[in-house]
Amino acid sequence: MALSTDGAPGIRPMHEQDLSAVIALELRAYPSPWTEGIFIDCLRAGYSAWVMRDADEHLVGYALMSMAAGEGHVLNVCVDPALQGQGHGQRLLAHLIHIARHAGTEVLFLEVRVSNRRAATLYLAAGFTPIGRRPGYYPCPNGGREDADVYSLTL
Repeated sequence: MALSTDGAPGIRPMHEQDLSAVIALELRAYPSPWTEGIFIDCLRAGYSAWVMRDADEHLVGYALMSMAAGEGHVLNVCVDPALQGQGHGQRLLAHLIHIARHAGTEVLFLEVRVSNRRAATLYLAAGFTPIGRRPGYYPCPNGGREDADVYSLTL
């Protein structure tokens, strides 16, 4: 994969061939990871799904979003924990926002674990606004549940 013009890892559409690397990253990054079946369903449904790979084709991160009827939903933005804090999440999120704008999407929504302050900071910096909370939205490894903060961005 070619790097972007500034030498940063490149972003391209996600394919089923990417899923082994995506699942491996998902397992490293989240306490309650998505299954391979969820990713397959997203791809087959035609969701906007992207991978970011470096010049050596190592997976840096990925992002998925659904869009319909003027609304978009950011489903997952993930960067390898070893590579976080380098702007990769900002680039993936900016890519999703760009895609949504060009598709005529009017508003984007997303949920984030209340404990995931790093992600919340990313979304706030991108212009998202907190609009509510979903109690018990996320499963936890211990069998409990964690609330999600809901954010929106008007495009």
